[in-house]
Amino acid sequence: MVFSAFAQISLWGVLAAAAFGFVFAGVYFGVLAPKHYAVALGREATPAAKPNMLTLFGPFVCNVIMIVTTAAIMRMIGIATLTDALALGLVIGVGYFLAMCMTVAINPNFPRPFFYTAVNAPYFLISSLVTTALLYLLR
Repeated sequence: MVFSAFAQISLWGVLAAAAFGFVFAGVYFGVLAPKHYAVALGREATPAAKPNMLTLFGPFVCNVIMIVTTAAIMRMIGIATLTDALALGLVIGVGYFLAMCMTVAINPNFPRPFFYTAVNAPYFLISSLVTTALLYLLR
C-alpha cells in the first residue's frame, strides 16, 4: 500500500505545489515579513544575509520532499474531496508545521520563540492548504 501510494502521485500536482511554495516563500519572507523575521531572530540591527545556493534551493528540495510525503498520505488515507484535502492541509499545517516551528524556536538561539512561530505560521499554514488543494485538484 505504501509504495503504490507513491506510484500514484501526480507529478503535475507536485510540480505545481513546489512552484507555488518557492514563489510564495520568496514573496512572504523577501517582501512581506523580512523585518518581522529579523526581529524574531534578534537580528534587527544586523544587515540581512545575501541568499546563496543553499538558502535558495535547500528549502525548495525540503519542500518537495514534504509535498511528495503529503501526496502519498493523501493517497493512503483516500482523500476524496477538496474539503477533505483542505482539512488535511489544516491538520498538517497546525499539527506538524506550526508545532515544528515552535519546537525549533524553543532554544537559546531564538530570543523570541513565540514571535518566531507567529511570523512563520501564516507561511506554513497557507502553504499547507494550497499544497493539499493543488495535490487534490491535479491528481
